[in-house]
Amino acid sequence: MTEIRNRRKNIVGVVTSKSGDKTIKVTFFYKIPHPRYKKEIKRKTVVHVHDEENICNIGDKVEIMETRPLSKSKRFRLVKVLENAPAELV
Repeated sequence: MTEIRNRRKNIVGVVTSKSGDKTIKVTFFYKIPHPRYKKEIKRKTVVHVHDEENICNIGDKVEIMETRPLSKSKRFRLVKVLENAPAELV
């Protein structure tokens, strides 16, 4: 039985670090308007992601999904690798 999980966040980001076995850090960037001046400001968020098969390398573009807490800091899991990093980064 396959359920559609509509309330889970899907995010596309870039792998910035491999921090242990089956764990990666993914950074995703977004823009928000400044409260007073309305100019768009760049922001970033870094999350710990569960990579079950250790297939990611630094610089890969990945899709991640929100999930139940897997550890103290891991709240996301890897869905798929969208784009591999260039050879000079690996």
